[in-house]
Amino acid sequence: MRIWLAAICMTATLPFAAEASNFEEGLEAIQRGDFPAAALWFRMAAEQGDAPAQFNLGVMHENGRGVPQSDAEAVAWYRRAAEQGDADAQNNLGLMHEDGRGVPQSDAEAVAWYRRAAEQGVAKAQFNLGAMHDNGSGVPQNDAKAVAWYRRAAEQGDADAQNNLGLMHEDGRGVPQNDAKAVAWYRRAAEQGVAKAQFNLGVMHANGRGVPQDFVQGYAWADLAAAQGHVGGREARDWLREQMTRDQVAEARRLSRDLHARITARP
Repeated sequence: MRIWLAAICMTATLPFAAEASNFEEGLEAIQRGDFPAAALWFRMAAEQGDAPAQFNLGVMHENGRGVPQSDAEAVAWYRRAAEQGDADAQNNLGLMHEDGRGVPQSDAEAVAWYRRAAEQGVAKAQFNLGAMHDNGSGVPQNDAKAVAWYRRAAEQGDADAQNNLGLMHEDGRGVPQNDAKAVAWYRRAAEQGVAKAQFNLGVMHANGRGVPQDFVQGYAWADLAAAQGHVGGREARDWLREQMTRDQVAEARRLSRDLHARITARP
């Protein structure tokens, strides 16, 4: 997951009037959709040392918006911002190291940058750091540390962390095994539209784990996952349909439509 321009820089506080002017001009150009002009304004602020402008310029180079796509340039600007303490730049620099884009691939470097961002409260960095502990990438595999970082991200609303925390509770990894807690975390992620969490929640309902067994609920959540291309969701839905009456299937389809409408209406 990458961090995009408009979401990160509106609250920046700039110490010099010239930097503020250049940075704000860049923001206005973004709002107009004039990415080349935005890149010019951000570069002027970035070269004067403004970290948010450096971060935004990194994003533009990473995605080829207003400038030629260049992972190496993205890394260079992320690094300048990250070394000034910009947490979003630290997270993105971690991603570049993990993926080996613009720098040699290094899980250890990724972990180091994720940790700096995570400790500043960036939910996606907390999730990324949890995943590194979960997989033993760049650090020794440690379920308890994975759970701790997933929880910090999940409590901030990160849907991927919520799903993974559900998995940890379901499997009893790093926490006592608890199907009810697994269901609660899967539900929070599923209601944000995460297909794998919708599938997981559907399976829990179908098997009566952590909730009373309910094929209608199981079908509805599996159907939502299937609609997003989740293969397991399609297979679970189709299997459940064979176990259900025609009326139950009709009820499940209505529930699926209602859930979809509720999820897509979320701000």
